[in-house]
Amino acid sequence: MQLQMKGRNALVTGASLGIGLAIAGKFVGAGANVAIVARRQEQLDASKRELEKLGSGKVAAIAGDVSKGEDCACVFAAAEKTLGPLDVLVNNAGTSKTGQFETITDEVWQADLDLKLFAAIRLCRLAFPGMKARGFGRVVNVLNTAAKAPGAGRAPTAVSRAAGMALTKVLAGEGAPHNVLVNAVLVGRIESDQWVQRHAHENKGRSLAAYYEEMGKDIPLGRVGTAEEFANMVLFLASDAGSYITGTAINVDGGACPVV
Repeated sequence: MQLQMKGRNALVTGASLGIGLAIAGKFVGAGANVAIVARRQEQLDASKRELEKLGSGKVAAIAGDVSKGEDCACVFAAAEKTLGPLDVLVNNAGTSKTGQFETITDEVWQADLDLKLFAAIRLCRLAFPGMKARGFGRVVNVLNTAAKAPGAGRAPTAVSRAAGMALTKVLAGEGAPHNVLVNAVLVGRIESDQWVQRHAHENKGRSLAAYYEEMGKDIPLGRVGTAEEFANMVLFLASDAGSYITGTAINVDGGACPVV
């Protein structure tokens, strides 16, 4: 089955590297026009050049910090000015911030919620009116499996992501009468820039390939997933092929999460 998004306009946050870039690449390859958003313009511009090789759609590179309300408004307006009305929104920006509960300050909690939860709230609030009026919309919230199966030492990320899953369900119910579908895709251990950075910080003489191999040993499928494999699911949900799926949270984790 060939998935198509020809003529659709999409905005993907956290899209200059890793999973976000892979999602944008799948969209461009399927015929969509895509606005990629991240904080560093230089990296965005390099990623834009890479994406433009994958299809004929327009690619816009828009710098902004979506943890800030004013930046959310600016990047959304810039995306619609460049591409036209947005059909698809992927809330992918985020980091894996964790620590022991008693050591996590109010400032760390707020920063995590601003980046992961409030960015999605603000961008959905901007996107929903137009999507509902046009009778078409797709929102995909990128979360992680800790939203379903939080463990010790996983705050604040697990809490922020669980809130994102609840937001997904609420918006799915409100969007459904207008053909605005809202789903979440949950990251397990997927090759991404976050792991590349962690490897560089923790490297003890192991190659990145060996690092990933070690990470994959306790996953039922026996390996870490690729960003492209994760992006395939996002593409499916954003395309017309996912037209009867809303209000769900899908694990893309090689079977690792104990909660379905």
